[in-house]
Amino acid sequence: MRLNISASSRVGCVRKNNEDMILVGEWFIRNGKMSAHEDTLAADRFLLAVADGMGGHNSGEVASSDVLHNFQFFFSDLPIGLSISDFNEAIYEWLSSINYIIDSKGQSDERYNKMGTTLVSLAYYGGEFFWMNCGDSRIYRYHAGKLTQLSTDHSLNTLLGGVRSSVITNCIGGGCKSSYIDIVDCTADVLPGDAFLLCSDGLTDLLSDEKIEKCMAEGFDADSLCRDAEFAGGHDNVSVIVARVE
Repeated sequence: MRLNISASSRVGCVRKNNEDMILVGEWFIRNGKMSAHEDTLAADRFLLAVADGMGGHNSGEVASSDVLHNFQFFFSDLPIGLSISDFNEAIYEWLSSINYIIDSKGQSDERYNKMGTTLVSLAYYGGEFFWMNCGDSRIYRYHAGKLTQLSTDHSLNTLLGGVRSSVITNCIGGGCKSSYIDIVDCTADVLPGDAFLLCSDGLTDLLSDEKIEKCMAEGFDADSLCRDAEFAGGHDNVSVIVARVE
């Protein structure tokens, strides 16, 4: 199985700095784009992730960078052969650790006080695929012409049943003492012809799911989706990964 991957992270049309960051394998992307091909049979692990630093707090760009660099190191150092339950437990332990690290950095330096970030990821490990989510960044699956959101937003919007709100209820750092992460084994859903879309809310706040679905049907890559979000107003940073299964 091969993944055809495109990734793009843009500052948008309004903000002066980009607090988002993308991870593709060993590459970190901010204010840039890339494309890659990954043969899953040639490796025992591979990681895609998007982190959206919290713009309402100090140094969101530091939080997203620290979390992704720590996550990449942790993931690359995992012993091979873990069971699914042991893999899940390792992720939970990592989340507790990184949450403490981010919180402690804020306590020791006022510049980083209450900084935080979301995290959404698609991970390949030991022949299995997992998606993970902490916050309101999203992962979608595009299958048979239909786009479906896999993750659930950890936001006030979700708790209030669709009432419009940008307040998130869970993240890494940001004053959250007990963050949580959703982890789902999605191996059975990774099929040739499908695609997975990971994005910050800079995309989904500007483009409807119906618009994104149409773009995916037309073969848009990550940078084209980011560009459409900018055309629609671009009031936030926007970061997208598209992984098409071949």
